[in-house]
Amino acid sequence: MRDLSTYKVSAPGYVTLRGRYVTVEPFVRDEHLQALWDGLGGMAINPLLLYFSQDDFGGIEDFGAWLDNVKKGGWLTHIFRDNATGKIVGMANYMRADAANGVVEVGGVAHGADMKRSPMSTEAHYLMAKHVFEDLGYRRYEWKCDNNNEPSKITAARYGFTFEGVFRQHMISKRRNRDTAWFSMIDSEWPGINDAFEVWLAPDNFGSDGQQKRRLEEIRADLEKERLA
Repeated sequence: MRDLSTYKVSAPGYVTLRGRYVTVEPFVRDEHLQALWDGLGGMAINPLLLYFSQDDFGGIEDFGAWLDNVKKGGWLTHIFRDNATGKIVGMANYMRADAANGVVEVGGVAHGADMKRSPMSTEAHYLMAKHVFEDLGYRRYEWKCDNNNEPSKITAARYGFTFEGVFRQHMISKRRNRDTAWFSMIDSEWPGINDAFEVWLAPDNFGSDGQQKRRLEEIRADLEKERLA
């Protein structure tokens, strides 16, 4: 059993993580609010954030106030910037950090339309996870979502998070019950997950049309078979 008597890590902070396709940056309200609002579709943000717990936004002022409020609750909002265009295309948060136990969650995830059918979303989450395990030395990285949010559950599994179960009646969200699906990846799994991300993100995994040649799940399964052979 691993001796954790001297284990100690710091709380996560804001960080800039640059990848091949996308850069993860700290959200700065005065610089980024309008561009983030636009990147998430303006008033189209409400259907995009259907499974978020806050009420629908009446406009950018409500969105900005919500970001201010979650910051007070310890959320570290980061934006995703398209390296090719410079546009802000999405966001995610490090949240509910527990440095004493080396645990942090990624949440408040929103991918704008420009992130669809591109490697940006995969790379952004690869960069965030890599920072958690390799730079911060954390032991556990969590992903949670409304159990009715099938796209989020599929995405978590695709990235390599393991489904751990459903917390029934976990929250009241938009004045209704929310059962929450819990996922995690842990430090011992990260090397294999990291290798699969790197193979998938390599330029030679994409054709001239920009389409992937091999699926991330397929690569991860093949690498696992090689390790066990």
